[in-house]
Amino acid sequence: MCYSAQVEQRYREYVRRFGADIDIHEFVRRYGQRARGERVPTARALDLAILADPDPVWAPVQALIRQADAAEEAALQQTVFAQRRRVAEAERRLRARETRKALEDVRIGRNKVERALARLADLRRMQPEARDGRIYPGVWAPLLVRREGRLVVLPMRYQCRPEGRPAWYDRRYPGTYNARRDNLTGFWKPLFAHRHGVLIVRRFYENVEGPDGRNRVLEFSPEDGQPMLVACLWSHWTDPAGREQDLYSFAAITDDPPPEIAAAGHDRCVVPLRETNVMAWLSPDPSDPGASLALLDDRHRPRYRHRIAA
Repeated sequence: MCYSAQVEQRYREYVRRFGADIDIHEFVRRYGQRARGERVPTARALDLAILADPDPVWAPVQALIRQADAAEEAALQQTVFAQRRRVAEAERRLRARETRKALEDVRIGRNKVERALARLADLRRMQPEARDGRIYPGVWAPLLVRREGRLVVLPMRYQCRPEGRPAWYDRRYPGTYNARRDNLTGFWKPLFAHRHGVLIVRRFYENVEGPDGRNRVLEFSPEDGQPMLVACLWSHWTDPAGREQDLYSFAAITDDPPPEIAAAGHDRCVVPLRETNVMAWLSPDPSDPGASLALLDDRHRPRYRHRIAA
């Protein structure tokens, strides 16, 4: 499974490379949800790309990002204040008598302060860093799709909720960010050969058991340094009862790994498309799923290097 990936958050790269349009309305809607306090997590690199865009069409989204950032900053400052007070009180108790609770309060409080300060620094920093583009299941990212006959980039959640499933499906089946190649004509049949997308991925991360039996996170990236055009499936979910917001979401297609990934200890790998096959992938024929399978088989096959992730 591709449990985490560093993806291209600069939506204009999709415009430059594929001539796609940007669904500004959808960006306004999703960032509006976040500004209202709803959970719509995005990679910081996407926020920074929008904030730096000089096109006035992005002004409403930029205002929503600043509003959400201000609210989060205020909450983080309250956290820092409360946890520093917690640590100070625990240290006062420790001077009188050492207890497990006081030691835990010091440890937990300091950790929470450290995390809050790091997040505050990220919110105040306007220069992107490489880690800002990393996504995990549940995080939103720009995805390239063909919708109503045109190429469009819009924000979608990385964890697919297939249409027709209940909202609680996400919690019961948290692995739906991974669409297995051998299950595309089974579980994923309603989306496969119907709703295809492409995500530009620079590297991906996997949990692997080390020689000592402990888990470690490995970072995999193509040796040629070129970004991968990863094949995805996407869904537009709506609540039949009308009580919940509609949801755009996607899953990355994975398959058996090449030898170098298998040798590193992992049993899955994303499927990078050949650039010459992207348009065909984005325009599938529902009556011919075999043609879509053939595009996945005729994939780009870089050699991957790996290292222990920082």
